[in-house]
Formats: sequence, C-alpha cells, structure tokens
Amino acid sequence: MIKFELSAENKLQLENQLRTDAKQLEELKQALRQQEQKFQAEKEQIFLELLEVFDTLEYPIDYLKNNPEVSPQFIKRLPKSLAAIQQKLSIALARQQVTPIALEDTTPDFSYCQVVGREDRTDLADQTITKIVRQGFRYGDKILRPVEIITAKN
Repeated sequence: MIKFELSAENKLQLENQLRTDAKQLEELKQALRQQEQKFQAEKEQIFLELLEVFDTLEYPIDYLKNNPEVSPQFIKRLPKSLAAIQQKLSIALARQQVTPIALEDTTPDFSYCQVVGREDRTDLADQTITKIVRQGFRYGDKILRPVEIITAKN
C-alpha cells in the first residue's frame, strides 16, 4: 500500500475543490430537473392539442354510429368539419415547428419530393408534377416526410 501525506495547504485546496465540484454537481442536477419538467410540460401540451383533435372527431363518429340514415345536412357539413380537424392538426404541428412543404415549381425537387407514380401526358413536359398524392412535412431543415407526387410521362 502506498502512503502519502498532504500538506495542510494541499488538503485545504482539495477540500475546496470537492466543495466546488459538489456545488456544480447539484447545480447540474437542478438544471436537469428543470429541463425534464419543461420537456414534460411540452409533451403534455402536445397531448392536449391531440386530445382536441380527438374530441372534434368524436362527434361525427358518434353521429355516424347512431344514425344509419345520414342526413343531407350532415353530409353537407362534413367537408367543413374535416377541414376544421385538419386545421387543428396543422396548428398543433406548427407549434412544434412541423410545417408543410410548399412546392415552388411544377418540376420536382428530389430533395423533398418522391415520385410515386407516372401518368401519360403529352400536353406537359416530362417530369412535370401532375398531382400531389400526399403532403410532405419538414421539421426545421429536416424532411420528416417527402411530398409524394405523380409526374407526367411523355
């Protein structure tokens, strides 16, 4: 076993360093707890926004379950109701910095477009976008889901 002795000065320096390190450790633990609380609150907010969408979907689903003969008024209001649900989802996504990808041209940008089909179109240039099959989304600079498109083939 190796024995060594510390001078009073070195002992005092080590004790001070240990106190400083212990204090920094407690500060880091506190900061971590605060970050966890903030993350939990943000997660709960997302859940509340999704529950709003759930609640909005509940009425038409219950109506359809309880009314085998769907009224013309219900059918007439259905597109508006579905658009309201989509709007609530869009707002919830936007709060999380998830945004739809806007196409800026009729030719695909393959960094955020995915061709899922081709259609014969002699009236358009080859590779012209003819239809958006599925909306794409980005989170900041990251593509979460590409825009799925159909392009012209001639």
